[in-house]
Amino acid sequence: MKIGNATLDTVVDIDPFALPIDLLFPGKTVEMLADHRSWLEPSHVEFAAGTILLGVQSHVLRVGGRIVLIDTCVGEHRPRPRRADWHQRLASGYLERLGALGIRPEDVDFVLCTHLHADHVGWNTMLADGRWVPTFPNARYLIGRAEYEHWQASEAEQPGSHNHGAFADSVAPLVEADRVDLVEDGFSLFEGVTLQPLPGHSPGQLGLCLCHRSEKVLFCADAVHSPVQVPHPNWASRFCADPQQAIATRIAVFEDSAANGTVLVPAHLRHSSGLRVLRAGAVFTPEFLP
Repeated sequence: MKIGNATLDTVVDIDPFALPIDLLFPGKTVEMLADHRSWLEPSHVEFAAGTILLGVQSHVLRVGGRIVLIDTCVGEHRPRPRRADWHQRLASGYLERLGALGIRPEDVDFVLCTHLHADHVGWNTMLADGRWVPTFPNARYLIGRAEYEHWQASEAEQPGSHNHGAFADSVAPLVEADRVDLVEDGFSLFEGVTLQPLPGHSPGQLGLCLCHRSEKVLFCADAVHSPVQVPHPNWASRFCADPQQAIATRIAVFEDSAANGTVLVPAHLRHSSGLRVLRAGAVFTPEFLP
């Protein structure tokens, strides 16, 4: 995707990442999506298996000679015993795929952690000589202050026992290395690139808004987990900290896209660079972009 002088690329870590629909969306079934089967298959729902298909991936924004990496996926060498497909991963090829875009870890200027769930922060650090060190040594890691303080408090109460232990291996080492900037809502990286609050899925989730003239792209993180939520915006995921707030945030994002043509880039969207939301009466429908 291109917008103005900005270029967007995707770096895949895990694809597909398949979750049973009732795990991601409690009480829901694929039969409830039958009316939308024509556009949900094969990229977003596997009806025969009853699963939602996600991608675990980063987005790379190149603009004005600067490189912004948005979220860093699952990572390698991490103890994640509750998820066998994340546990002690090796040779995932993530950094090689980043390199295929002509980007070395030292080239990255900013890493935006939209929120601090384990599948969004894993490549923040890498294991070197038995220590977790910043993977992107020259980058400033941007974390919402409210998000950081929430997980810092959880870590203080129960060290290593929440969020797959991600705070200890993927966040705390960055603080120790003085690579973190705690940012507030509305923080501007540079002209045309600002951070937007998207609370609900996590307490301090942030999106990145790229504006160029009348065009607008919103990297909306997990405010939208799957396109199935476009016709069903009131479907909150099992992993949302505040489901009602998550629903309100999602509807506001959809309404903005429908009214203003804002392109949405959900963190886990597969096989498309983004989508716009169209409105037909009270119903939202997606328009996928190449």
